[in-house]
Amino acid sequence: MNDSTALVTGANKGIGKEIARQLAAAGLTVYVGSRDPLRGQQAVDEIGGDARLLILDVTNAQSIAEAARQVENLDVLVNNAGISIDLNPATETDVDAFRRTYETNVFGVVAATNVFLSALRRSARPRIVNISSGTGSLGWSTGPQPQFPATGSLAAYRSSKTALNALTVFYAQALAADGFKVNALAPGLRKTDLNVTAAASGGDPAEAAAGAVRLALLPDDGPTGEFLSWDGTPVPW
Repeated sequence: MNDSTALVTGANKGIGKEIARQLAAAGLTVYVGSRDPLRGQQAVDEIGGDARLLILDVTNAQSIAEAARQVENLDVLVNNAGISIDLNPATETDVDAFRRTYETNVFGVVAATNVFLSALRRSARPRIVNISSGTGSLGWSTGPQPQFPATGSLAAYRSSKTALNALTVFYAQALAADGFKVNALAPGLRKTDLNVTAAASGGDPAEAAAGAVRLALLPDDGPTGEFLSWDGTPVPW
């Protein structure tokens, strides 16, 4: 993999940083996407290998365009950047919270993916991994025994991940003829600063990152257009 290049958005901390670390350990050149130059450079220094800082704010078109000018060739894009700013159900969530959440978790993915497509098309094995959430699964959120609370908490975040899952299918279908593999990952609850629930958990980000790396390095006969858990098992849409 020494001639392969990856970009991980939101990679200066949490799961994204661990994905970047594991890809770099596998021999890839890894662009560490970060809005904050100082935190991004610190992450690059800690990751080591051929990790490179890429200033990137997926909610800013100018930032995305400038980042794309620095990346001529790309084999792997991991859309990891995401936010969770409101823990409430839909009935108690201000519409602005939905807008802000979707701006990063949905529109940011579309903006970054479309801009970096030209670089990905130069790859013989282009891969896109969207970091979703099991809480975005409609199958796991409904039925007589749903895995997640029936109160519908985290409505903005969860619905944004449901939308991201749909985009995963649409990109996989649109890019299949070009040899792309596009999949979504449910990383499981991990100890990150995503929100207070995640911060209080004991889940290891490295375990989730390993699932993302498997999807990033899929062989040519690997799946596309699928929603998979960190351990490789299918997740219902």
